[in-house]
Amino acid sequence: MSNKRIRNFCIIAHIDHGKSTLADRILEITSAVEERQFRDQMLDSMDLERERGITIKAKAVRLAFNSNDGNVYTFNLVDTPGHVDFTYEVSKSLGASEGALLLVDATQGIEAQTMVNFYLAKDQNLKIIPIINKIDLAGAQIERTRTDLCDVFGFSPDEILSISAKDGSGVREVLEKIITEIPAPSGSLDEPLRAFLFDSQYDPYKGVILFTRVLEGKITKGTEILILSKNISYPVEEVGIFKPKIEKKEELEAGEIGFIYCNIKDPQQVLIPDYLTDKNNPTHKPIPDCKRLTPMVFCGVFPSSPKDYTNLRTSLEKLKLSDPSFVYEVDASQVLGYGFRCGFLGLLHMEIIRERIDREYDLDVLLTSPNVKYEVLTKKQEVLTIDNPQKFPEVPQIEEIREPFIKACIITPVEFMDPICELAKSRRGVFEKMDYLGQERLSIYFELPFQEVIVDFYDNIKSVTKGYGSFEYEFIGFKPSDIVRVDVLFNRKPSGIFSLLLHQEKAERLSRKMLLKLKEIIPRHAFEISLQAAIGSKIIASEKIPALKKDVTSKCYGGDITRKRKLWERQKEGKKKMKMLGNVQIPSKAFLEILKL
Repeated sequence: MSNKRIRNFCIIAHIDHGKSTLADRILEITSAVEERQFRDQMLDSMDLERERGITIKAKAVRLAFNSNDGNVYTFNLVDTPGHVDFTYEVSKSLGASEGALLLVDATQGIEAQTMVNFYLAKDQNLKIIPIINKIDLAGAQIERTRTDLCDVFGFSPDEILSISAKDGSGVREVLEKIITEIPAPSGSLDEPLRAFLFDSQYDPYKGVILFTRVLEGKITKGTEILILSKNISYPVEEVGIFKPKIEKKEELEAGEIGFIYCNIKDPQQVLIPDYLTDKNNPTHKPIPDCKRLTPMVFCGVFPSSPKDYTNLRTSLEKLKLSDPSFVYEVDASQVLGYGFRCGFLGLLHMEIIRERIDREYDLDVLLTSPNVKYEVLTKKQEVLTIDNPQKFPEVPQIEEIREPFIKACIITPVEFMDPICELAKSRRGVFEKMDYLGQERLSIYFELPFQEVIVDFYDNIKSVTKGYGSFEYEFIGFKPSDIVRVDVLFNRKPSGIFSLLLHQEKAERLSRKMLLKLKEIIPRHAFEISLQAAIGSKIIASEKIPALKKDVTSKCYGGDITRKRKLWERQKEGKKKMKMLGNVQIPSKAFLEILKL
C-alpha cells in the first residue's frame, strides 16, 4: 500500500463536545459498519463508556473513504477521551497521528480541556483542523465560537468548519479537508522497523495484544520484535487491523496502524507507551523518551472476601496493562486484611477502575478514602515519599513536609468570577492571573494544593457556575506546607487505620467531625470509651461514649444501704479495670462511614 493515500488522525475535545458522535457519522459515511449492526457510540466498546456517555479508552479503526477526487483513501481514526483524568490516553493517540480534529461545542464554546488538548497537539507538531459542532441546536452561538477560536488559538475564519455530528451536516466536508490538510505518513518501507506501541489489552486466550503505529519498515508474521524499554524480544504470531472488527493481515507497513499478537502471557513485560524494532535488523535512529504520567491520587483497594485476594491481584495486573498510569503495591490493614495500595490520575480514574474490577472480573472490592502523596525531608536529609498516613514518620524526625501543588485553569462565564474566586480561596488557592476568552467568558488561573481538589472541587465549580464552568489542571511540583498527621486514640490507645494527613488549619475542625461520627456508630461497651484526636502528644479534639448501665443492686430488697454502696464501688472498680485492659470493638461500618467524610 502506498502511504501517500493514508491519513492518520484523532479527534480531540472537551468532554461531551461530540467526539464519539462524530466518529459514528464518519463510520456511517465510510460504510465501515453494516446498518443492522450499527449502534450509537460504536467505538466505545465498554458498557461503562456507553452508560456514562464518556470515552475512557482511545480506540483506533481503519476506514476506506471514496474522495471527490476519485481516489480511495485509507483513514486511521483514533477516538479519544475528553475528561482531564484521561489526558494520558489523548497523549498516546497523538503520538500515532499526523493530524487532529479539534471539536468545539457551539453552545459551550472553548472549555478547559479544549485548551489542554490543543496545546498537546501543537507540541507534537500535528496539523489541527478546528471544527464547530452542534450547530443544529437552538442555543448554538456559531459566530461567537468562531471568533473565540480565532482570538484564542490564532485560526483564520476560513479554516474553521461548522458541522452537526448528530445529523451528519458538514461531516463529509471534514473528511475531504482531512485529505488536503493532514499530511500523509512520511516513513519509508526500506528502513529498518521502527514502530510506536501506543496501547494494549489482555486477551485470556492470546495474552497481550499490542496496538502499534508503524513509523518505518514493516511487521510481518514471524518478525522477531524487540520491545526497547524492556529489551525483550518475541516472535510475531499474528498481524491485523480494526475495521472496527478484527481483520487479519499479512503485514503492517510504514504509516499503518494495527495490532500484533506475540503470545506474551505476562502483562508485566509490557510498558505503554513504548517503541518496537526488529531484533535482527534494529533501527539506528534515536528513540524519543516515552513520557509516562505519574499517579497523584492514592487509596487502598481491598477484597470484600479474603479468599478473593489472589483474583484481585490478577485483575490489577491485567488492568495495568491497558492503563499505564495505574499503579499498585501490596498493602495490609488491621480491619480489612490484605489488599493493595493503588495510584490514579484522579477520582474519575479511580471510580472507573473500581467499576472495571466489578464488571470485568466480577470482584466486590472496598476502596479507602483517597489521598495524595507527600514528600518528607527528614533530619538526616533523606526525602521520603508518603502516600499512606501510617507510614508517616514521627514529628521529631521531620525537617520539612512538602505537599503536591497544581496549576488550575477554571473557565467560567464572567458573572461567576466572584464565586469561583471565593471557592478557590476556601481551598487554600492563590490567584495567579485571569484572561478573557471573548466578551462573556474568562479563564482564571490558581495555584492550589492537590489534596483540596481531589474530592468535590469540580462538583462545586459546576454548582456555583450553574453548570457552565470547566476545570483542568497540571501538576507543578511539591512545596513546603503545614501538614500534620492526626491520630485517633481509643482510651488513649492509638488506632492507625483512622490516621489522617491534614493541613494544620483544618485539622481541628475535621477531627471533631470524625469523632462525632465515631461516637454515633461505635456501640456502647460495659466501660466508658474515650475518643481523642491527637497531633503527636497534643490532644486537639475529644468525645466520650458512656458505659452501658447495669443495675447491680436489683436483687437487693430493702435493708441497709451499706450493701448497695459496696456493690456500686465494686462495679466502679471493675469498669475502671475494663477501661484500662478491655479492647474497644470497632465495627467495619465505622471504618466505612469515616471514609465518606
